Amino acid sequence: MIEIQINDADAQRVLKLARQKLTDMTPLMRRLAGDLDYFVQENFASGGRPKWAGVKRGGTPLVQTGRLKNSITTRYTNNEATAGTNVEYAAYHQFGTAPHVIRAKNKKALAWPGAKHPVKQVNHPGIKARPFMVLAAGDEQDLVETVNDYLASIVWTFIASKPKPQI
Repeated sequence: MIEIQINDADAQRVLKLARQKLTDMTPLMRRLAGDLDYFVQENFASGGRPKWAGVKRGGTPLVQTGRLKNSITTRYTNNEATAGTNVEYAAYHQFGTAPHVIRAKNKKALAWPGAKHPVKQVNHPGIKARPFMVLAAGDEQDLVETVNDYLASIVWTFIASKPKPQI
């Protein structure tokens, strides 16, 4: 009689290891959060990807004080990675604003350095959107590569821990 015997011990070990590694996704989410932070900081460093509209005062948009750029934080859990900011004016720059009227609230008039005289209201032209919380071309592929690298590390962990065959 002819018998074929299959020893699936190695396959069972790699599946067990993969199950353990994929149950706790925190290490992967930590890497992805780091990637997101890097992409946002690249947006600031390059003046937008694509380039942001210029500003009347000159200089680089969104980095006059550095407050917005330095407010970017990341968070990650077992199944989520995020980057964000809690700066109250961030959304105005991210999405822009429509033209609007600014009226005095606590005083009778508005005044500022360089103004010719106090005024009751100002017609603001709005702010052009300068999206800084965006993925540029190629960033999504970089995120996919981070995931692929993580999954490959699981396989390589198994290969490295596999005992050498006895000859």
